[in-house]
Amino acid sequence: MRDPAVKSSSILFLLFTLSACSAKASFKPNEPCKQLVLYYHDILFNGTDVANATSAAATEPTKLGNFDFGKLVVFDDPMTKDKHLLSPPVARAQGFYFYDKKSTFTAWFAFTLIFNSTKQKGTLNIMGADLMTEETRDFSVTGGTGDFFMARGIATIRTDTFQGASYFRLKMDIKLYECY
Repeated sequence: MRDPAVKSSSILFLLFTLSACSAKASFKPNEPCKQLVLYYHDILFNGTDVANATSAAATEPTKLGNFDFGKLVVFDDPMTKDKHLLSPPVARAQGFYFYDKKSTFTAWFAFTLIFNSTKQKGTLNIMGADLMTEETRDFSVTGGTGDFFMARGIATIRTDTFQGASYFRLKMDIKLYECY
């Protein structure tokens, strides 16, 4: 290695290779960097319960089938750390879902979890298909702000309880695999 340019290029190549290897070693795709378990509480407005309702139908279902196809619901739902509706909320879920299949109950969700407490501040953006007949469903965590800046991951949901069309509760196991 007589030429200084060859020597410099070799050193730069070695440094880039080492930094790429060390970055891959620190990324562990099977281990979440942050995990939350929260409960989503939805109380659909029935025309009389203004004080208690946390969601409302923005459109009526179409007449295509018996599964609310086309119905759009907008919500501002409390998220708690336990199953109790009256527990202090740790976040709010704000967004919408619509029923998107004529032959069975399924919906598509898009919402933001808004955290504003002394423990956590920021948002998580979540979206995905809710195939209600499945025991568990996965929603994509597509980003975030604040304590969840640019977060990516999976929110596994499970229907914890439902009372007809008026109330349902989802258990959400949120695992973030990209945290900054």
